Amino acid sequence: MKGDIVNSDGVHVAVVIDSAIFDLKGRKLYDLKGSRIYRLSGELVGHLDEAGGSLRRLDKSADSLF
Repeated sequence: MKGDIVNSDGVHVAVVIDSAIFDLKGRKLYDLKGSRIYRLSGELVGHLDEAGGSLRRLDKSADSLF
């Protein structure tokens, strides 16, 4: 899976490649398992919307992750 993540305001904040989330500079920030976002240490920190496609939207509570 490859796609973009936008925050609740519609601003592009990250990229999903396979099961990882990278910032816009290419640094791996989080692991993605289904719609759940985990820190690299394994701690659950948020969720993405369930909608399919290449554009994933954060809910307002997860905006602070980026």
